[in-house]
Amino acid sequence: MSQNTLTVTDNRTGKTYTLAVENGSVRAMDLRQIKTSPDDFGLMTYDPAFMNTASCRSSITFIDGDRGILRYRGYPIEVLAEHCTFLEVAYLLLFGELPTDQQLKTWVGEVTHHTMLHETTRKFMENFRYNAHPMGMLVSTVAALSTIYPEAKDIHDPDNRLLQIRRLIAKMPSIAAAAYRHSLGFPYVYPDNDLSYPENFMNMLWKMVEPKYVANPVMARALDILFILHADHEQNCSANVMRSVGSSHSDPYLSMAGAAAALAGPLHGGANEEVLKMLDEIGTKENVPAYIRKIKEGHGKLMGFGHRVYKNYDPRAKIIKWTAEQVFEVTGRNPMLDVALELERIALEDEYFIKRKLYPNVDFYSGIIYQAMGFKPEMFTVLFAIPRTVGWLAQWQELLTDQDQKISRPRQIWTGYETREFVPLTKRGQELASTR
Repeated sequence: MSQNTLTVTDNRTGKTYTLAVENGSVRAMDLRQIKTSPDDFGLMTYDPAFMNTASCRSSITFIDGDRGILRYRGYPIEVLAEHCTFLEVAYLLLFGELPTDQQLKTWVGEVTHHTMLHETTRKFMENFRYNAHPMGMLVSTVAALSTIYPEAKDIHDPDNRLLQIRRLIAKMPSIAAAAYRHSLGFPYVYPDNDLSYPENFMNMLWKMVEPKYVANPVMARALDILFILHADHEQNCSANVMRSVGSSHSDPYLSMAGAAAALAGPLHGGANEEVLKMLDEIGTKENVPAYIRKIKEGHGKLMGFGHRVYKNYDPRAKIIKWTAEQVFEVTGRNPMLDVALELERIALEDEYFIKRKLYPNVDFYSGIIYQAMGFKPEMFTVLFAIPRTVGWLAQWQELLTDQDQKISRPRQIWTGYETREFVPLTKRGQELASTR
């Protein structure tokens, strides 16, 4: 008997089954053979929130949460953040290898070519209410792009898929900037193709009356690093939605609108906003010990600490902490950083948090940087969505070329009534009334 098997004995029947083990997992469908009778449906697994269920095989992003490791296509996130641009990393995630010099120039040119929004899209965005949430605007506008590019429905044509991928990566900063300008009542700014990806985004955000916007290089590089860190994160909630919607063979715009909607939730992309609220509540460095005591007594949560996957220091948090220092040399030191650093110091030395493996995650410092750059909290998740577009598209593309994949449809465990006798409307409630 192969060692890569699992022997299971069903104590209900006394029967023994041999299940193949591959990549540290067994196929859930192999459990269906375990039955108590011929008409039994077969054994299922019950796994709310997919805590221990693999829904796909992927070669895009690797995470070892216990050791605090994050790699894109095998490259450590620390190395990519130090040496690469965001579009370089985007190429890696989508095509599996880092580009050559010529490949990168071609790729950057192809993306840059699609940064302009169709005028109907701009007019569509103008009709949102003056105080519309930027994330709601972004989700709706991405979905609306499906009507502008109907050819995107031909998802099985690789060249057509690549065209839509380039369009989405190029247009997301344009949509995000337009949503930001709309919230301020400012006119939209057209992209400037002379600028790099982060610089062009900053131009569309902050250009006023100057003939040519010139981005601060430190700020532009910080934004590029933040984009790299947020580009993908394995099978998270929004990536799972992208794959689930995409499994129905919906076009990439509609699939990505679903993914962005998932990202909008406070338990996912909105977590860094919650960190800022917590730091505001603490107020000063001197108030940190009292706040820590309150958390340990069971009152509230320590936002920005702990992660569904990481049981060690989130590797992205270390990079963001360094990036924050660079940004503050330009913007001036955000007083919230001192509160954050003290909170981190005490928490990392406290047995209560060490025992629970509560380490800073990517959200702990990212909100502080965004605030220092001048963004309001409602823009934070939009900033997250721009780079995560690449990860969503890489996951979507991998899904479509995976022969094992079918339309997503989880099973359920029925807990409701068996067959019930119908009661006419005129008689409903009479039985209850007669028992009173």
